[in-house]
Order: sequence, then structure tokens, then C-alpha cells
Amino acid sequence: MAPALDVGEIVIARTHKALACALALGLTLPAIASAASYALIVAGLGGEKQYEQRFRDQANAVAQAAEKLTGDKSRVTVLSGDKADRDSVRKQLRSYAASLQRDDQIMVVLIGHGSFDGEEYRFNLPGPDLTSSELGSLFDQLPARDQLIVNSTSASGAVAERWSRDNRVVIASTKSGGERTATRFAQYWVEAVSTSAADTNRDDVVTAAEAYEFANRKVAESFKADVSLATEHARLEGKTAARFQVARFGNAILATSDDQLSTLYTQRAGVERDLEAVKERKAALQSDAYYDELEGVLVRLATLQKQIDARQTVLGRKQ
Repeated sequence: MAPALDVGEIVIARTHKALACALALGLTLPAIASAASYALIVAGLGGEKQYEQRFRDQANAVAQAAEKLTGDKSRVTVLSGDKADRDSVRKQLRSYAASLQRDDQIMVVLIGHGSFDGEEYRFNLPGPDLTSSELGSLFDQLPARDQLIVNSTSASGAVAERWSRDNRVVIASTKSGGERTATRFAQYWVEAVSTSAADTNRDDVVTAAEAYEFANRKVAESFKADVSLATEHARLEGKTAARFQVARFGNAILATSDDQLSTLYTQRAGVERDLEAVKERKAALQSDAYYDELEGVLVRLATLQKQIDARQTVLGRKQ
């Protein structure tokens, strides 16, 4: 008598069979409009010359990585020095609120100092600061379905939960508003998006989850190397960090200059959302229904990945 297969083996067997059929028939996913990626990087008030330069350099480095990701410099905005005042930040976020589409994605990176008085967090800027309430209201007006807020300032943990939404990932460099020392997180976030060191699965794409894990680990290692007590502990709120792209390298960069490949990446993001939706409904579905839905999405995802690989091969030959 043959040994019984567990549920995982059944799903794998069924998926492989369905995938073989799909590939044999040459099935493709329907074409959809390519979503656009945008990035806003704000380097706040340094207070001291060394911090001013450091924040500016970090903002520029994140911007360079974002330009490779978006493929369009016009979609990346950097505000630093005198240009990073309260009115300028509000104006740019309101501009995004009016122009972004639902299928777009946006990343906002805040670099600098923050403060927390027990009730309100403030992002330190030249002139009046921006409060967590005001920033939160501006973020809530953004129509983009996928949003990432990286707050690398001191005391940033105070806003992690306040700013979190179903369609938004929030990364804070501290666990609470009580960690008020100047942070190290930004320098390692820069490394995560500027090099392939954070690309743990070697797919030429760094996700928010990978960048967060890398920067968080590097911060801890730096304090250990200094033989000093860690004064910051990063945190992440949100469910979509594992599919939110923050950097591309190698073949993945080709997607920024090729409409077909860009569309395939957009389709993959949509299928990944479908996969998350199926997993979230698991408790409400019968076992067979759940695995039937799961199989369908996995087949679509694998078929789409085959198309991405094939397109990248073609583009690679042309270079």
C-alpha cells in the first residue's frame, strides 16, 4: 500500500500537473496597464554640520537607487536643506495625492531627527516641524494602492502603528518614541538599496522586507562591534513588505526600460496580492476549496515567472 501524501505534497503534485498543462497550452495572463513607482526622500534638519551633510548624502543615495527602480528621474523627488521645509513637503505630498493612480506605488523615506513629547511625534525640519498627525493625514490622502513609509529618524517608533494601514507598510528605526538618540538605521538602509547585499533570494530585486532585515541586522552588529548598548530597535508594521520592491539590480533593472517586462512585473505584483488574499481567507474556506484556489494562483504565478525569465533572457542577449 502506497504511503499517504500529506496536504503539502498533494498541492505540489496538483500544481505541477496544472502548470505543465498551462505551459503546454501556452497560456498567458491578460495584459494590464503598467503601474508607476514614485519616491519622495526628505532629509530633515541636521542641527549640526556633520548631520546636515550625512542626511543629504543619504537622501541622494536613496534617490539614486529609486531612479533605477522607477526608471524615470521625474518620479523621484528629493527635498533637503532649505528645500525640505514644512510647506515644501506638504506641497509635494498633496501633488502626489492629486496625480497618483490607484495601481501606482509610492515610497516615502524620512531621514534626520525626530522628537516625541509623549503625545505627538515631530519630524524636525527647517522652520516649523511636521507633526505625526499632519503627516498621517497627508499619507492617507495618497490614492496609491501600495505605500511604503520609511521613517529612519529618532523617536520614529511613536508613529509605526499610527501610520499603518492595510495598503501601507511602515518601517521605523526605533521601537518607540522613547528611543531618542540619533539613529544608525538610515546608513544601512542606504546600503540595502544601493548594493545587492540585502538580496537574500538572489532574484535581483530587494524588497522592503529584505532591506528592513538587512538594515536591522547591521544596526545590531554595529552596536555589538562598538561594545555599546543598542539605543535603537527597528520595527515594521504592515503585511506587504515582502512584495514591495525598493531596489533592482542586474536583469531586474531591464524592467525599467522595457514596457513588456515592466507590465509582467506589474502583473506579478497583482498575482502576489491574490495569493495573500487567498491565504487570508483560509479559515473561512473548506479545505478542498482553499487548496483549489491556492493551486490556481500558484499556477498563474509560476507561468508569469516563466514569461519574466524568458523576456529577461531576450533583453540580455540584445545588450
